[in-house]
Amino acid sequence: MAASSTLDKSTTLRGLTEAEAAQRRQQGQGNNVVLSTSRSYADIIRSNVLNAINIILFSIGAVMIGIGRVGDAVTSVGLIGLNILIGIYQEIRAKQQLEKIALLTRPKVILVREGQERTVDPTEIVLGDLIRINTGDQMVVDGVVVGTGNAELDESLLTGESDLIQKAVGDEILSGSFCVSGSGYYEVTRVGSDSFANKLTATARQFQIALTPLQHEINFILRLLMALALFMGTLMLAATILSQTPFMRQVQFAAVIAGLIPNGLFLMVIIAYAMGAVRIVQQGALVQQANAVESLSRVTVLCTDKTGTLTANRILYDAVHPFEKTQAELEALLADVAYSQTTTNKTSEAIMNGLQGRRHALLDEVPFSSRLKWSAVALDDEDRRGVYVIGALEMLQPYLRHLPAEADTTLAALSAEGKRVLTFAYAPDPVQLHDAEGAVMLPDLSLLGLVTFTDELRPHLKETLSSFIDNGITVKVISGDNPQTVAALAKQAGFPGDLSYVSGTDLADMSATAFAQAAVDSTVFGRITPQQKEALVDALRSQGHYVAMMGDGVNDVLSLKKADMGIAMESGSSATRNVADMILLGDSFEALPAAFTEG
Repeated sequence: MAASSTLDKSTTLRGLTEAEAAQRRQQGQGNNVVLSTSRSYADIIRSNVLNAINIILFSIGAVMIGIGRVGDAVTSVGLIGLNILIGIYQEIRAKQQLEKIALLTRPKVILVREGQERTVDPTEIVLGDLIRINTGDQMVVDGVVVGTGNAELDESLLTGESDLIQKAVGDEILSGSFCVSGSGYYEVTRVGSDSFANKLTATARQFQIALTPLQHEINFILRLLMALALFMGTLMLAATILSQTPFMRQVQFAAVIAGLIPNGLFLMVIIAYAMGAVRIVQQGALVQQANAVESLSRVTVLCTDKTGTLTANRILYDAVHPFEKTQAELEALLADVAYSQTTTNKTSEAIMNGLQGRRHALLDEVPFSSRLKWSAVALDDEDRRGVYVIGALEMLQPYLRHLPAEADTTLAALSAEGKRVLTFAYAPDPVQLHDAEGAVMLPDLSLLGLVTFTDELRPHLKETLSSFIDNGITVKVISGDNPQTVAALAKQAGFPGDLSYVSGTDLADMSATAFAQAAVDSTVFGRITPQQKEALVDALRSQGHYVAMMGDGVNDVLSLKKADMGIAMESGSSATRNVADMILLGDSFEALPAAFTEG
C-alpha cells in the first residue's frame, strides 16, 4: 500500500480529487507509457532469423530438397536452426534480466491528491496531478512549478549542460531531470509518450547490432565461398546443357557445390559466444548481445566517465583547515550548520555523514545553487548566533572583509591533490538573507577556514586498473569536471606515470588532426560535452583502436553507441542500459577484468 501523509498546512495546494483523476484516466490522460527496457521479443527473433546469410542458407536448403537431397538439407538447415535458437535464447535471457533491473530501479513519486501526499508508481500519474519535489528525486513527467518552494534541478542528462537550473513558479519541469537541492511542487502538463524524456530517448532506446571483426571475417569467407559456388554452378549448368549429363549426375554436382558452405562454422561460433556469456554472468556482468563476448577480447582502449564509474557518485567529508578557531571547534560549528539546514545537498549530506552536530533555531536560509555556488543559514539561539556560509571562494570573495595570505596557496595545494575545496565564512550578527523583494543578500563575512571533500572511489578500483594495464588495455577518463582535479583523482585511483590531461575548451579550438592526436596522447579529458565524448571515441576508432565506452547517464548514450563495445552500470539510466552491449550487475567495476579475460 502506498504511504501517505497530510500536506504541509503552510500551502494551500491540494491537487486533484480521486474522482477527477479517475475521469482523466478514462479520457486517456494517464501516464501509461510502456517503458522499453531493450529490444522486443519480435526484434530479437527477427534479427536472428531474417539476416542475409540465413536467407541464403535456407534457400540452398530448399534447393537441396528440390533435387532430392532431403537428408543433406535437414542436416544443413538443422545446424542453422540450432544456431538461431541458441542466439535467441541468449538474448531473451538478457532481455528478461534487464526488465528485472528496470523494475528495481524504477523511480517513485510523491503525489498530492485531496491534500494528502502518498508515494506511488509513475503509472498512477494523470494529467494535471500535483507532484512534490524533494532533493534527490527524479522527474518522471513534465510539468510547471506551482506554489511555494525553492528547487534546483540538474538537466545534464537531457541537455548535456552541466549548470544546475533554479526553478521558480511558472518554470517548466522536464522529465528525466533530478532535484539537486531544495523542494517544491509542480503540476503535470505532459504524460506518457508526450513527455520530454520519452521523446528524447525514443531513438536512444534503439539497440544497434554491430558485427565483430571475427563475424566480418566469417561473413567475408562465406561470401567468397558462395561466389565460388555460384561460379561453379554456372559452369556445371553450362556443361550439363552442352554434354547432356544425366539428371542424377547433376544432383551429385549440386550436392558437392552446396557442401562448400561451412554451415557448422556458424554453430561453433554461436555456441562459443553463449558459453562465454554464461561464464561472464557468473563474474557479475550481463551480456545483452552474444557477439559482445568476442568484442571484449578485441578492446585496446577503455574510455570511462568519472562520476558513477570510477567514483561511487558520492563525496566524503575530509577535513577542515582553520584560519580562525581550532580544528575541533570549527568542525563542531560546521556540523551544526549542516544539521540546521532544511534543504540538503551532497555537500551537507557528506558533512552530516562525517560529523555529529545539532539543529539550531533558523532565522533564514539560502539553499545551495549553481548560480550562487554557496549556501547560507542565519542562526539565532543562545548556542549559535550569526550568518554561516559554505561555498566557492571565488563567489564569496567579494563579501570577505579580509583574505589571509595563505588562503590562495592552501586552496591550490588542496585542489592539486584532487580534493574539492569550499570556503567556510561567517558574520557575527544573525540577519535576514533576503530583501523585501526576495532577492538574496549577504553581510560582510570573515573567513573561518577551508573545508575539503574527496570523491568516494569504487571498491577494488586499483586492482581493476592494474589488471587492465597488465592486459595491454589503455584506460582514459572522460569527465565533465575540472581536468586537473580529475587527473589528481585518477592518480589516487592507481593510474601510472605522469597523467597528461586536456580540457573540452582546448579541444574545441583544435583542428581535426590535433583533436585526433590529443585523443591518443591524453589520458584525462575534463569539461567534456556529450558531443565531444562521442567525437573522442570516433577519433580513437578512426586510428585503429577497438574502443569500449563505459557510462551511466543519458548523456553517455551517444558515445556508447559510437563505441565498438558499450558498457553500462546497472544503476545507470534505462536509456544507457538499453543501448549497451554489456551491463555491470551491482555496478561491479571489478567484474570487468574477468569479463575481458573470458572474451
